[in-house]
Amino acid sequence: MRKLAGFLRRNRSALLVGALRVLTYLTLTLLFFGLMSVNNWPLRHLSRTLATTLLTWTLTAVAMLHIYGGYDVGRKKSKPIISSMALGILCVDLVTYLQLQIMNVNPDNNAHLTIFGADFPWLLACFAFQALLIVVMVRLGNRLYFRLHQSRACLLILNQFEDAQAIAEKIGVYRLQWQVRDIALWSDPDLNRRIEAADVVFLANIPDEVRMPLLKVCYDLRRDVLCKAQLQDIMLSAAQPLVVDDALFLEMDYHKMTPMQLAVKRSMDILVSLTVLIVLSPLMLLISLAILLDDGAPVLFRQQRLTSGGRCFTIRKFRTMRRDAEALAPDVSEQADDPRITRVGHFLRKWRLDELPQLWNILIGDMTLVGPRPEMLGNVEKYKSALPTFVYREKMKAGLTGYAQIEGRYNTSPEDKLMLDLMYIENFSLWNDVRLFFRTLTVFFKKDSTAPFRAADPSASPAEGRKDETV
Repeated sequence: MRKLAGFLRRNRSALLVGALRVLTYLTLTLLFFGLMSVNNWPLRHLSRTLATTLLTWTLTAVAMLHIYGGYDVGRKKSKPIISSMALGILCVDLVTYLQLQIMNVNPDNNAHLTIFGADFPWLLACFAFQALLIVVMVRLGNRLYFRLHQSRACLLILNQFEDAQAIAEKIGVYRLQWQVRDIALWSDPDLNRRIEAADVVFLANIPDEVRMPLLKVCYDLRRDVLCKAQLQDIMLSAAQPLVVDDALFLEMDYHKMTPMQLAVKRSMDILVSLTVLIVLSPLMLLISLAILLDDGAPVLFRQQRLTSGGRCFTIRKFRTMRRDAEALAPDVSEQADDPRITRVGHFLRKWRLDELPQLWNILIGDMTLVGPRPEMLGNVEKYKSALPTFVYREKMKAGLTGYAQIEGRYNTSPEDKLMLDLMYIENFSLWNDVRLFFRTLTVFFKKDSTAPFRAADPSASPAEGRKDETV
């Protein structure tokens, strides 16, 4: 009993989160089946309809869990968890609802498929209750978790103190998890004692020749380590273990895409871009009219961008800046309270609607749905000079969305965006493309996703770039 009590005490937070996770998923399921059974009596007892609908719900829920993540309290902030879970459960509801309506097309129910019938109001009510439940359970889970878990004392080890503020600010975003209590250079003679006094060690921009000895010290002292990714880490992130005779090697495959993957990826690009262009054509027509009424022609701006193999192409976007933007501030990217942005432009940028014409670039093969964002030519040489590894982004065709756009922000530094893009390239898979495509929806819930550069920011020529040039 004493051992059991000790185990429960040490793992009480994990057990609590596990119990809340099970309760949340179970209640979300019961809400759907309870409200959908109002007009669908086969869902009230064991039947083929119940079994098929439950199977559809379960499989879709597992897929959405892998795409959006789940009840990840204790590791993430509440808002990202809420938005991801809400989007995931909405997809599960819609897919399962469609399957149920298809099954209802039979002599005993409907003569034809009915989407907006008597069940649709119950679907809306179901999602409203589910969203409310997610908000309550996520906030409750994080609150209880961090009451049981104090923030962990962190030691930040750097190559130079000039990096301390920027990295400490990033860690400070998660202040309930980590508190930077100490900052040291890797050359500090008293470093071992300072590592021993910390709960977590962050290694940032450490020279290669000293990083491994530091990792070994942390390993010997049983300290958790977060190491800022460098190029060699990204290159080996997808390496597969391979035993040659009796020696273990890590196999790094340079060619990430097979001919079959290329064909499937291109087919997905054509199918999705063509479908979305057709469906959203009325919206795009209204946007064009709004731009004309607000600031006149042209509606689109065109700009040369860089894609795979160093090839240039002409990107298309809805114009969001004044026609004289180039004369007012040539070669300057968007900044806070930028006077060049039009009234319609502010709205389009906020909801990313200015990107819609790029679907045409995807359809004709200039771009792909998922990949590194196409780079402005004015930034290419500058970035390659400061970051020689920047050229590695050209292994993959430029995309509409990508890892850097989902996890980063508009004003994320070029180096950090490069690392995120390389992570996508080196870990390419078609499933990851599908996952990132769906996760793009979470960007709309991030207030800072379109945060502009500050006027004095030396990085104010971001890797994506949104400076309009009318042609």
